[in-house]
Amino acid sequence: MTSLQAQHAGIAAPADDELEQAAARAHRRYQHKVRAWRVAIIVIVLGAWELAGRTGTIDPFFFAMPSLIATKLWGWLTAGTPIGSLYAQVWVTLQESFLGFVIGSVLGVVAGILLGRNRMLSDILTLYVRIANSVPRVVLGSIFVIAFGLGMASKVALAVVMVFFIVFANAFQGVREADRALISNARFLGASPLQVTTSVVIPSAMSWILASLHVSFSFALVGAVVGEFLGSRQGIGLLIATSQGLFDAPGVFAAMIVLAAIALAADALLAAAEDRLLVWRPAAHADRW
Repeated sequence: MTSLQAQHAGIAAPADDELEQAAARAHRRYQHKVRAWRVAIIVIVLGAWELAGRTGTIDPFFFAMPSLIATKLWGWLTAGTPIGSLYAQVWVTLQESFLGFVIGSVLGVVAGILLGRNRMLSDILTLYVRIANSVPRVVLGSIFVIAFGLGMASKVALAVVMVFFIVFANAFQGVREADRALISNARFLGASPLQVTTSVVIPSAMSWILASLHVSFSFALVGAVVGEFLGSRQGIGLLIATSQGLFDAPGVFAAMIVLAAIALAADALLAAAEDRLLVWRPAAHADRW
């Protein structure tokens, strides 16, 4: 390396470091601003809600107040709910949601890949998939309760149905969007149809599939809760139905907060798994809300 090249290298390196540090500082300031606004919004909303309830602008009997909801939630955590321990209700709903999520996701991915890779099979079965998807889920929930009883099976079945169509649609579209040039090159190199699917198509569709999982767990949770609401012996859905029967608005809102906490925790776990599986993705696309 010449002295001129060394001089240029010596000047360029600090400049690049300074730019990176400045960008990092700007990003940290932006993140702090976002967090501050998030906290401010929730404080304003809860404060206005509490003030409206205390001044009589809204009726706390119907709309509750944050203080009443917090008291109710604390009572459930320490003394239990009208139907038993809060932890037991959460555990039951989590089991139902998780089983429905896993089964529905696996079935949706398999069906999406099969129909996406087989044109004739897709043309034959797509109509029936659309018909099944058009059936209201609440109706299916009632049928599942009649068929499988008040136990866990009916809630898992409804959660599976809620998850399947979301994952299936994304997997199917992801397979159809796979790079045709890569598929042609793999075939030219002698790859079998199975090798093309596992080595080219599925990795191409992985971002579509993982994107659907963020939404689908929430739908699995909804399916489990709706099933419990229709008929159950335990679970958050039954807790909501019990609070509704007792005209306990703070109880309904407290149960909703528990469900929101479960959904947010699950989404964080799925986001971490997605970042591990999609390590090739640029960092800019990995930002989370």
